[in-house]
Amino acid sequence: MFWIAWGSLSLATILSCLAAYLGYAMGKRARRREVLIVVSGLLAARFAAVLSAASGATDQSSHVPTLYVVMLSSIFAVSFGGPFTELVFRLAAKNDSEIEKEESDPSPLRGGLWIGLLERAAIVSTLWAGWPEGIAIVLAVKGLGRFSELKDHRAAEQFILGTFSSGLVAAGSYGLGLLLL
Repeated sequence: MFWIAWGSLSLATILSCLAAYLGYAMGKRARRREVLIVVSGLLAARFAAVLSAASGATDQSSHVPTLYVVMLSSIFAVSFGGPFTELVFRLAAKNDSEIEKEESDPSPLRGGLWIGLLERAAIVSTLWAGWPEGIAIVLAVKGLGRFSELKDHRAAEQFILGTFSSGLVAAGSYGLGLLLL
């Protein structure tokens, strides 16, 4: 049962990397990307459910080195976070015309992709280092760096949604890694 869970998380990580690769896809490729995001999220949830159900079973997790668990959960956090955040942005949009307008207009917050990647990497790293206070520093630095741009309502909404979804993915990935140990 443990190896089913480990395989589910590995497959979810691969699918989220593919979804991240299709980052600027339009049309049919964009739909495939959304499907990959949902499937990788469901696989990660399946991973958690299988491990939770098998928690009373014998301990088989000693076969997986901690380094692999940390690496896999970190890669999942960084690769799944971007596509998941963009899906949250799409779902938060009010209607299709606004979605089309947002795709053609540049984002009010420049550099969001790279900031999000670094934010998720920093959050999952501080959690694995056993220093959860580091999350406050990461978010404070991000907030201070974006402070002048947050006067625009659309930018503020994008900042809040992006920060919450990105932080949720990073903390969730850490939690999934803890389930393997």
